[in-house]
Amino acid sequence: MTDQPSLLFVFGLGYSALQLAERLKPQGWQVHGTVRTAEKAEKLKAEGIAAQVWAGEGRPDIPERAHWLVTLPPDSDGCPAARAASYVEATAASVTYLSTTGVYGDLNGGWAMEWSPVNPGSDRATARVKAEQQWLEATDGALRSVRLPGIYGPGRSPFNKLRKGKATRTVKPGQVFSRVHVDDIASGLEALMLRPQISGVFHLCDDAPAPPQDVTAYAAELLGIAPPPEVPFNEADLSPMARSFYAECKRVSNARAKSALGWQPAYRTYREGLKAVLKAEESAS
Repeated sequence: MTDQPSLLFVFGLGYSALQLAERLKPQGWQVHGTVRTAEKAEKLKAEGIAAQVWAGEGRPDIPERAHWLVTLPPDSDGCPAARAASYVEATAASVTYLSTTGVYGDLNGGWAMEWSPVNPGSDRATARVKAEQQWLEATDGALRSVRLPGIYGPGRSPFNKLRKGKATRTVKPGQVFSRVHVDDIASGLEALMLRPQISGVFHLCDDAPAPPQDVTAYAAELLGIAPPPEVPFNEADLSPMARSFYAECKRVSNARAKSALGWQPAYRTYREGLKAVLKAEESAS
């Protein structure tokens, strides 16, 4: 793989990838990528991003020597982009795949390290493991797999439900989740793009796994409203998807990202992160 740190191609120009694009464009990077609708493609083109519509079939138009970032969710057969990209080595400067810490399954509150074995406990996580393996094989082991916990940021945080009066505080004793502000994802990905020779597994997350009810309570405090009452997990009216998240409990280490990339989360806990989200949302309104 060649090193040409000036061109980014994203399979799936979504929330985290667009935050990365905003960091790279002022440095002279060109950003290309795929979206699912013509409307979004036109909007991004107006913002200086060469977006194209690609629904997962056939082969998208990818410039040579680009750094690839893959954000697409997997299907039952793995990653749609991996199936379309058998020519990886000849054209890509690097390949970074956004995965999930769900691949570790339930650790009963223990720490997930980058070298921890995968043990997916759901169909979603099993599909992620399959997708990672496809990319690992496509890149002859030169893959950068970024496993992410819960993502939050402007427009995507506990503030949304609190403002609508739909927030809940489900309490399951001992339950904690790791999380990451979207800005910290972008800075970590930027560090990877500038180090194309590095490969392996990386976790981008904050330094303080925390109970979800505490995060919601703090968000309510910042809004100056009363937090919703606590509800025991066994009595909570949760969707099957939400209940599946509570079936797993782990703490995620970011030690390798710090040591190998020189990266540090700007928002080390949800407290700093939520303050920044609220400030950004108020500035935009």
